[in-house]
Amino acid sequence: MRNYDLSPLFRSTVGFDRMMRLLDTASRENVQQATTYPPYNIEKLEEDQYRISMAVAGFADSDIDIVAQNNTLVVTGRSAQDEEKADESRFLHRGIARRAFERRFELAETVKVTGARMENGLLHIELVREVPEQAKPRKIAIAPATGAPKVIEGQQAAA
Repeated sequence: MRNYDLSPLFRSTVGFDRMMRLLDTASRENVQQATTYPPYNIEKLEEDQYRISMAVAGFADSDIDIVAQNNTLVVTGRSAQDEEKADESRFLHRGIARRAFERRFELAETVKVTGARMENGLLHIELVREVPEQAKPRKIAIAPATGAPKVIEGQQAAA
């Protein structure tokens, strides 16, 4: 079990308090609870486009809820069909997990969810980063010096 001490980073950063809290919280949650279901990928498609793909085999569109609120994306899955048929069927082997799940993703303030779709047992959630104009880097021009350099009369430079 690995434990990382992030206190040196706290001392040498200014204005990154939220990011440091997220890192600290994430490291604690990973140690306490290593949830691996359902498996997922995060892909960078283009400069400002991302995709989260989750393997949700056996779940229908109506069994999954996706909620984006306060910089958090929550994906929840509950299979109503599985609960109804649990008493009727007897599995000799059950390798496809259809248990309820909740997966949370922390999003940056500039990342927005643009859509979601199911395809071949995978849930694809499309994300885009929208950086406002005032937050984008801009070049600052240097104004030329006004007037000629001042000369002090009557004094010579020391040699």
